[in-house]
Amino acid sequence: MGDQTEETVSLVRDVLGTEVIGAYLHGSAVLGGLRPASDLDVLVVTRRGMAARERAALLEGLLRISGLSPGVRPVELTVVVRSEVSPWRTPPTGDFLYGEWLREEFAAGAVPRPGPMPDLALLITTALAGDHPLLGPPPAQVLDPVPHADLVRASVAGVPELLGELEEDTRNVLLTLARVWVTLATGDIEPKDTAADWALDRLPPEHRPVLEHARDLYRTSSYAEETWSDALRARLRPHVDEVLARIDAPAREFAGTTLTEVRAAMKSP
Repeated sequence: MGDQTEETVSLVRDVLGTEVIGAYLHGSAVLGGLRPASDLDVLVVTRRGMAARERAALLEGLLRISGLSPGVRPVELTVVVRSEVSPWRTPPTGDFLYGEWLREEFAAGAVPRPGPMPDLALLITTALAGDHPLLGPPPAQVLDPVPHADLVRASVAGVPELLGELEEDTRNVLLTLARVWVTLATGDIEPKDTAADWALDRLPPEHRPVLEHARDLYRTSSYAEETWSDALRARLRPHVDEVLARIDAPAREFAGTTLTEVRAAMKSP
């Protein structure tokens, strides 16, 4: 992680200079440590929105630093303007987002633009809890804590998109759903494997094998090494339906619909 972190911080400093208030680790790096397939997650807080030339320069550098090849981690870099998130308001607006899942769009000429980013509630919460500044003062001096209700809303908001990625991104979807369940039940954001352990203690035996496998993959394997047997794949949808049933009540309270209703609408005829 060290070289890529230093390269990312150096890039941010070179492009944005004194406009940077702080840069903070979040995600797996501060929630139990990086695993083989973990992103390097960095949140940057600035004094103003970025100019077009700054967006282009930051994107060019990230396309070089980030990757999925052996020995190179995917970098997820989020930039927010301080006045957009402090005082906290919802929905929050982000100024720039880079992630490897967007590489094809960027290679085709797209450039990250400002827009609503509901999951900033989760990013800021983990950055505050992790308290790991890469630049600038501690995050608590820069960012406001996120109210629990907004943290729940952000957790629920991403579920429909997750469900659409179950077949292609199986490990991550199952672990993220477990994390959503934990957050709605406890108010805490846990490492993905810790969230899986918590959920496994509460699931009936028939719904445990797929989550156990996802947890073990997370702890030991890169995405390129991920495999799922036909027997486990046959259990995916019943497992997901069970987890959604466990988090339906808070989902209805904060999102206006139950997640099992969302799941049913997305099933093939």
